[in-house]
Amino acid sequence: MCTACCDPILAQAAGIDPCHCGAPYTQDAFRRIEADLTRRQMLGGTAAVLGMFAGFGLAPEEGRAQTPGRPLLLTNLRYFDGETLEMHEGRDILIEGNRITALVAAGDGPEDAERIDCGGRSVIPGLIDAHWHATLVGVSMVAAATQDIGFVHLMAGRQAGGTLMRGFTTVRDLGGPSFGLKMAIDRGIVSGPRIFPSGAMISQTSGHGDFRFLNELPRFPDTPANYIERQGVALVVDGADMVLRATREQLMKGASQIKIMAGGGVSSLYDPLDSIQFTEREMRAAVEAAEDWGTYVCSHVYTPGGIRRAISAGVKSIEHGQLADDETAQIMGGEGVWWSIQPFLDDEDANPKDDPVQRQKQLEVAAGTERAFELAARHNVPLAFGTDILFNPAGVTSQGRQLAKFARFMSPLQALRTATGAAGQLLGMSGDRAPYDGRLGVISEGALADLLVVDADPEDGLDFLDDPEGRINLIMKDGRIAKDSLTT
Repeated sequence: MCTACCDPILAQAAGIDPCHCGAPYTQDAFRRIEADLTRRQMLGGTAAVLGMFAGFGLAPEEGRAQTPGRPLLLTNLRYFDGETLEMHEGRDILIEGNRITALVAAGDGPEDAERIDCGGRSVIPGLIDAHWHATLVGVSMVAAATQDIGFVHLMAGRQAGGTLMRGFTTVRDLGGPSFGLKMAIDRGIVSGPRIFPSGAMISQTSGHGDFRFLNELPRFPDTPANYIERQGVALVVDGADMVLRATREQLMKGASQIKIMAGGGVSSLYDPLDSIQFTEREMRAAVEAAEDWGTYVCSHVYTPGGIRRAISAGVKSIEHGQLADDETAQIMGGEGVWWSIQPFLDDEDANPKDDPVQRQKQLEVAAGTERAFELAARHNVPLAFGTDILFNPAGVTSQGRQLAKFARFMSPLQALRTATGAAGQLLGMSGDRAPYDGRLGVISEGALADLLVVDADPEDGLDFLDDPEGRINLIMKDGRIAKDSLTT
């Protein structure tokens, strides 16, 4: 009610007539509104939420589900299973609900199945980007550090739909407040990939996740968290106890794995690329907390010293690592530590860096990229594909093209495996903290039904990924068709 008009004294002072808030017809209107709101709540409020997001172009594309009670059968196809380095023929793919239930001999599927003729095209698993920043990819670094968080999240929702339409049905989010976006996608409010969230990146003071300006120093125990920390982008902590607490907070929020910073980075201004960050004791605190919850820690780091310290502390996935040496790569291979690597080359797809300090570090990393792929092959280090497109709205469309670049360093099917079956193995290390129940990145019985029908032969190359609109003809996520442009 309006205070001024419902209080007789205030109404008289204002020179207005008393309002009709208490009149029977007004109360009837209030009751009708309340009843309507209650009805909307009972329906989940989904339509209202969808309407709000539609105004920003974020309403999900209408996904086509299977006909109730009927399985779905993909026919007339060749397929890559995400594991073996060959294309398979003579099988159809049977899907029931959100699972692949069988690979049946061509023509032997159930009579009542709804059939999709793939026209002789190739079927591959939905792609996985193992190093993505869902809430940070679509805004600049300045915007992420200064703009209203609502804007950042809306931009993230907009980019999520584009990620799915590029054929990436799953991402491992390695830093940023992606929990809300994940929830919105999982509930069908916006379109997007499955998200394995890490939550805030955990950094030491002066580390790669410390994005404070110099005029914000020094920091004392009673200094409040800065904007980046309050929004869940990164946490700046020192000492094993603080690392332990920060790790547990991300697990409490729903992290499927933990991300720590073990060395210098390109985007951060004040930490040299060769610096080693966090003591082994500090890293081990994160590892122990994650292991207690059945999951693991991955670590941003480039240099041999930082990589070796991280491995010694129990880190299971090295992010980047382009400056590793032969001895370090041998340790990684021997320990079975994952190398989540990106094609960081000095080309048109590099994240833009105008600051000369950042640019110099970027060039140093690019120079080590080709050697890193050679070392991984020499020492049999398990590789998973990731892009780490960061603060680069113009660069998001290069996501598939960057996977195609892997074929410069290995065969096309080996490259494709790093973004399908191999990446799915890495995701599986989250154990019971994995947010989705089922295997990802493979075409096999019992796996989650994330599939792409592509107008190309992946054995010949992966350049088709640079034209997802024209050459990815069908996108299926969780057994629902997000895109279908098949013509036979």
